[in-house]
Amino acid sequence: MSKLNLTERELAEMWNVSPKTLQRWRTEGRGPSYLKLSKKVVYPLEQIKTFESKSLYTSTSERASFVSSP
Repeated sequence: MSKLNLTERELAEMWNVSPKTLQRWRTEGRGPSYLKLSKKVVYPLEQIKTFESKSLYTSTSERASFVSSP
């Protein structure tokens, strides 16, 4: 059986960020969508892939125009 979700710690390790960063992103409404099952937070692999795809850029000017758009 393949794994469908990553824990907060697993995603933090994969992206080389701290679990606190993921916690802050959830508070700010940033980052991938997640499931909260009781007190446990997990990130569905499909949501992680979607978030990563939306975060791809081909140049720094592309990102700058995306960020500065109203």
